Order: sequence, then C-alpha cells, then structure tokens
Amino acid sequence: MNALVIDAFEFCRLKERLEGETLVADLPRLAKESVDRSGRIMWSLQGGTNSEGHAQLILDVSGTVRLLCQRCLTPLDFNIASKSMLLLAKDEASADELDASLDDDDASEVIVGSKAFNVADLIEDEALLALPQAPKHEACSGQPIQNAPEEMEKVSPFAVLKKLRQ
Repeated sequence: MNALVIDAFEFCRLKERLEGETLVADLPRLAKESVDRSGRIMWSLQGGTNSEGHAQLILDVSGTVRLLCQRCLTPLDFNIASKSMLLLAKDEASADELDASLDDDDASEVIVGSKAFNVADLIEDEALLALPQAPKHEACSGQPIQNAPEEMEKVSPFAVLKKLRQ
C-alpha cells in the first residue's frame, strides 16, 4: 500500500472520511504474520472531535488473514473486526496529560498526531493488535485433540519425596 499521509488535525477539524481496501501483502508487518500473504483488509477512517473538543479519529478495520494454527500447524482463516476511537495529542507530553484525564471506562486511546500522519501504518497497527497471540482452530480437522490416557495417573511430587525419605 502506498503511504497514505494526512494532516491528522486538519482531517479531524474538517470531519473528513477516508475508506479503502488494502491487500495483506501490501502491509509488510501483517504479511509477515500471515501464512501466505493472502487476504484483504477493509478500512474506514472518520475524523471529528469528542465531547471535550479533542481531535478524534474513528478507525474501523475488518478482513480475513490466514494464520498458522498453533495446535495442528495448518492454515486458519482469522476474521479481523476492530473499531477504535483515537484521541490526538500534539506531542508525547500532551498525550500523557490527555491519557491521565480520561475516565477508566473511556474506550478511547491517545496517540500523537501530526501534519504528516501515515494512515497505512495506523491501519496495519490496528490489524496487528486484533490478531490473537496463539491462533487456534476451534476444533482442528483430522487431528482430534487427545487427552491423556486415563490409566496414566499423575504422580504427586510429594509422593516422590516421601519415597526418598524412606
């Protein structure tokens, strides 16, 4: 994906909207997590302000990414569906102050905005955050999950110590 750069504060002030579709292969960090770099990410970005007048971006990201199941080591189609509200601050110090002023139940995240804000990086970050750390099928096909045999009894470590004392 070519870098899509906006003036984040002007984008919010004008309440602009962008939307598009990006191939997973065009997002290098996300493609690295994917099994075969296939899939598409649909996204929309809406600028505006929150109730206190802070610049705010609303980002929706959805799509399917092929990941590797950590249980059976076969491809797994994972559906991404994420929506974030991002409050913009002018610098790190302002971001820390704004973050500290938010209510605990406020779902907004605070990020540093700029006049050269890369939307592609934001989309990729959001998609990466939506991925599970250890993707797994609900039930792996062809390989039933095996439980430990019932005849194998778990030995207590204290029983072993007791035998050593004797």
